[in-house]
Amino acid sequence: MKGYAQTGTPSAEELLFLSLGGAGEIGMNLNLFGHDGAWLMVDLGITFGDDETPGIDIIMPDPTFIEERADLLAGLVLTHAHEDHIGAVPYLWRRLKCPIYATPFTASILRRKLEEVNLHKKAVITEIPLSGRFDVGPFNIELITLTHSIPEPNACVIRTAAGTVMHTGDWKLDPDPKVGATTDEAALIRVGEEGVLAMTCDSTNVFVAGHSGSESDVRDSLRETTARFENRVVIACFASNVARLESAAHAALENDRSVALVGRSLWRFYEAAMENGYLTDIPRFLTPKEASDIPRDKILLICTGSQGEPRSALARIARGEHRDVHLDPGDAVIFSSRVIPGNEKSIGRLQNRLTELGVDMVTTQDDESVHVSGHPACDELIQMYQWIRPQVAVPVHGELRHLRAHAALAKECQVPQSCVAPNGTLLRLAPGPATVIDEVFTGRLALDGNRLISLGSSVMRERRGLMENGSAVVTLVVDRAGDLHADPQIATQGVFDQETDPDLVDGMTDAVMDALEDMPAKSRRMDDAVCEAVRIGLRRWIKAICGKRPKTKVHLVRI
Repeated sequence: MKGYAQTGTPSAEELLFLSLGGAGEIGMNLNLFGHDGAWLMVDLGITFGDDETPGIDIIMPDPTFIEERADLLAGLVLTHAHEDHIGAVPYLWRRLKCPIYATPFTASILRRKLEEVNLHKKAVITEIPLSGRFDVGPFNIELITLTHSIPEPNACVIRTAAGTVMHTGDWKLDPDPKVGATTDEAALIRVGEEGVLAMTCDSTNVFVAGHSGSESDVRDSLRETTARFENRVVIACFASNVARLESAAHAALENDRSVALVGRSLWRFYEAAMENGYLTDIPRFLTPKEASDIPRDKILLICTGSQGEPRSALARIARGEHRDVHLDPGDAVIFSSRVIPGNEKSIGRLQNRLTELGVDMVTTQDDESVHVSGHPACDELIQMYQWIRPQVAVPVHGELRHLRAHAALAKECQVPQSCVAPNGTLLRLAPGPATVIDEVFTGRLALDGNRLISLGSSVMRERRGLMENGSAVVTLVVDRAGDLHADPQIATQGVFDQETDPDLVDGMTDAVMDALEDMPAKSRRMDDAVCEAVRIGLRRWIKAICGKRPKTKVHLVRI
């Protein structure tokens, strides 16, 4: 039977792997496995905008490759409920319209997201129990319970007639995760003994030696750190880290404090956790309004905003804009999270505001054990390879430098073949040695208001240009011969202040008039020629005076 290279469809003898997001970057994971005329998607996530994407908060993979083959898409399996693994589902499901499979906690979180976009009745989610086994088209899938910084993280064992792939998702080896089960070591060993063709594995912490640490250590540290402070204490963490919410609650209880949740996403995760039997052995969390009536030395607040997000609860508190929560000198904020690369500036701004308020801060940079990573360090990666013993290692969930370092580590672990396959690399895992057989289109979509646009579109290029150089608009009123009938009207934005420097306004006017006067009489009768000459003349003048190249437009009125 002809294979993908000839038909564009995976054959029954083939097992293919393709990442459209999350390989060569950290975030917005989208993994595809192809076999016997079908594709299986594992995860569909987002990442977040930064200073280089003005006006954009959410970015996701462009699913064009699989959208064009939506009739071959057997289903979407979600490994866990982090945004970089499920966050794009509400925005892209309409393009794919495939069945969704998830464990109960992940399903609870996703249903809330789908309801916000009125898809909760259309996008059908099949709940799979922990350690469940099920079929999606020609793929037989077994979920194996791992540990991570969220309940119910799962590895997917994907069995096909052409071979078995172990896709780890996000994971670590935490002997005492506090919330949820420990890693199912016996299942991992069993799968390894059955034989695994390839393992697609988390690369995030490949440069970190040793082990990632346990949530039990964080719980002890939060209790001791909270005891050091006499006034109001805030713990900033990721809303999805349900175990951290429980650890913070225990830190409060053991220091005779009530505990409140501040931030809508925290309440969403808390409600989903309660629905699935988590966080049932701690007192009810207070609302921010209820917390405002508690003495400063008797309250602990759990807040969103550890990454400095401008609209988060902690950012609004730091700006004095929160309706119910205020911080005073002597209060303390514990940053119980890592710094996600790219967020350094926003976190720095937040911490500077807190410093201005006289707030004490504790961070992981202070050598405090107030956070542990949810991803495997080197010793954990080595242990996983010893259990699974794949024939092929395919590192994912990392930047290119992570993928290459992970591939080298896999070789040290005696894996026969390691393949670095960044986004768009179509890899044939079977039959024969793993081989790159194609490079396919990959891109990024940005949520711009309520619509999706390409991150490489002219809209984004113009927006970045406007942010860097500003704009200028000229209105000309001329007769048929091209002679001015009124002074040019010039408006600039983001270039200079026209009200405080009238000389610059006069200079711009002269530049426009000079550009017209330098034109041949015949050319002044041509609208396009007049607009282009004036645009170039004004832009050159502004470049000479201000060093900027503003987006310049000319509106021409003929009378």
